[in-house]
Amino acid sequence: MNFLIAFISLIALLTLHELGHFLVAKKMGVKVEEFGLGYPPKIWGKKIGQTVYSLNLLPFGAFVKLFGEKEAVEGKESFSQQPIFKRLLIVLGGVISFWIIASILFSLAFAIGTPVIIDDDETGDLFPSRIQIFQVLPHSPAQIAKLRPGDLIKELKVGDQKFEITKVKEFQALIQEYKDQEITLVIKRGESLFEVKLIPRSSPPPGQGPLGIILAKTTIKKYPLFKAVGEGIKNTYLFTLEVFQGYWQTLLNLFRKKPSFVEVVGPVGVFYLFNQAIGAGWGYFLQFVGIVAIYLAVVNLLPIPALDGGKALFLLIEAIRKKPVSQKTEEKITTFFFALLILLMIWVTIRDIARLF
Repeated sequence: MNFLIAFISLIALLTLHELGHFLVAKKMGVKVEEFGLGYPPKIWGKKIGQTVYSLNLLPFGAFVKLFGEKEAVEGKESFSQQPIFKRLLIVLGGVISFWIIASILFSLAFAIGTPVIIDDDETGDLFPSRIQIFQVLPHSPAQIAKLRPGDLIKELKVGDQKFEITKVKEFQALIQEYKDQEITLVIKRGESLFEVKLIPRSSPPPGQGPLGIILAKTTIKKYPLFKAVGEGIKNTYLFTLEVFQGYWQTLLNLFRKKPSFVEVVGPVGVFYLFNQAIGAGWGYFLQFVGIVAIYLAVVNLLPIPALDGGKALFLLIEAIRKKPVSQKTEEKITTFFFALLILLMIWVTIRDIARLF
C-alpha cells in the first residue's frame, strides 16, 4: 500500500507538471494537439475541441504535444510563431505548477497538523514536544530493530537505569556513552507503547551514527485554514531559497575541493524516502511531497537541454541573437544531454539498490 501511495503521488506530481504547460499554452492561444496520461502505446483517446486527450500504457507521467513545437509551422496558433515571452511562459508553466502544488500541500499539512522541528530547549507552544524519528538508515541497528519514521522515543534503559528522553542532545550523549552495549528504547508508535533492544555501533559508516537514525525534537502545529495557506506559501518560499542555497554551496565546495555531503538519489531512493515519510504521519507526508515538488521545480530550472531550464536557455539565446538556434542543432544537443541524464539515472539507481538492499 505504501508503494502504491508513493507511486501515485510521484506520478501525480509529474502529471500536474505537464498540466501546467497545457494550461499556460491554452491561455497563450497555442493549439495543444494532445494531452496524454502515461506514455505510448495509446490505449484510448478522444478529441475534444482541438485537443486529443489520451490514456497510454506506460504510467510514468504525462505529456503535452504543442502545434509547432518540434518544427517551425506558420499560423497564429503555432508555438513557433509566438513571441519569445509567451514561449518562455509556456516552457516555465510546468515549473510554476510545482511551486503551486508545494504551496497547496504545505497549506494542507498545516491545516491538519504536522510535526514541526523546534529547538532542543523549546517546549512547544501548541502541543507537547517529543523526540521523533524522521528517517531510519539502511542496514543500521535501528532498521534491524524495525524502528520506523514517526516513532517517538520516550525512554532509554540500560540495566536498571532509566533515562527519560526530552532532548536530542541528551539522547545523543547517552548513545555515545553506551556504544557497543545493549540498550532498551521505549517507543511510542501511534497509541502503542513497546520496547526494542539494540546495540549502538562504535564505528558506524560515514554519515550515519551509532543507531542509524535521523531524529529531531518536534511539536505538532495546526493552524486555521486561512493562516495555514499563508504558512504554506511562506514555507514554499523559504524552502526554495534553502534548495538554491544548497546547490550553490555544493558548487562552491566542488570548486574548493571540499566535501559536499550531498546524496543523489534515483527512483528507488525516492520511493524509499516516500515509504519512510508515510510512516511519519499524513501531515509530514504532505510536507515531504511538497518538498519533492520544490526539488523538481529547481532541478527543472537548471539550464540543461532536455529540461525546462534548457528550453528556456535556447529561448534566451534566440532573444540575444535575434534568431533561433537551428532545429537540428537544438535536437542534437537535447538528445545528447537526454542520453546523459538516462545514464546518470541508471547509475544512481544501481547505487540506490546497492545502498538500500
